[in-house]
Amino acid sequence: MSSCGAVGSVRARYLVFFQYLGTDFNGVAAVRGNHRAVGVQNFLEEAAKRLNSVEPVRFTISSRTDAGVHALSNAAHLDIHRRSGLPPYSPEVVAQALNTHLRHRAIRVLKAFRVPNDFHARHAATSRTYLYRLATGCPWPDQLPVFEQNVCWALQTTCLDVAAMQEAAQHLLGTHDFSAFQSAGSPATNTVRTLQRVSVSSGPASPFVLPQESRRLQFWTLEFESQSFLYRQVRRMTAVLVAVGQGTLTPTQVKAILESQDPLGKYQARVAPARGLFLKSVLYDDFGPTS
Repeated sequence: MSSCGAVGSVRARYLVFFQYLGTDFNGVAAVRGNHRAVGVQNFLEEAAKRLNSVEPVRFTISSRTDAGVHALSNAAHLDIHRRSGLPPYSPEVVAQALNTHLRHRAIRVLKAFRVPNDFHARHAATSRTYLYRLATGCPWPDQLPVFEQNVCWALQTTCLDVAAMQEAAQHLLGTHDFSAFQSAGSPATNTVRTLQRVSVSSGPASPFVLPQESRRLQFWTLEFESQSFLYRQVRRMTAVLVAVGQGTLTPTQVKAILESQDPLGKYQARVAPARGLFLKSVLYDDFGPTS
């Protein structure tokens, strides 16, 4: 899988899985030339300098995430050029070196794999799953435990009509033109996507909730799986499903919104906050963070 790169060097490509708490970042993508904003990629590439590659190491990110969005497992590929005569690093060495030299505690490399030199982390992904966390029973944001405030959306309601949300979610399943759920600024020219799975369920209890608050606060989880998504599609779908849960919309109206293909409608233009969204997994045919 090695090939010649710069004169007198040998190139090896790696796929790395990594996670991050997105609160402090301007998204996952590197921010160039702006010292007041920084992406997760900036820290990964800074750590990769310690691998002593003949050519600068650049990460090609599988799945872009916005400012404030988190990842349980994102992925990227990178090339490392070692001087001629030196063997390629093992994947274990790459993962350990990156973790050792990462200068931000909210980022962690999970695992690395050697991959063919034509492998592409974005194009080769077969599935992406996003998870969105909601909290109910929190009339005021400051009543949410401080440990939860940046990782869920606290709704100012005591309950949700989960059955109605589940019914509405079924209208989103399958292959559709999701134009109605795409935010402006997307580079996508084809807005047809296939939503393979969508679920709305009671989430696990938070370990950060005090006993006297446990009856009042409840957590919910939404999951969406597709090979790819449009820009902010998940956050827009979440906002619409929450509106159904709160009684503002009916499940049938969600079907009408989808079929309208209108991203500027009254309800579909709403976007759920970034802080509740997690990229849960990126899957490939032959590689995975637990392989």
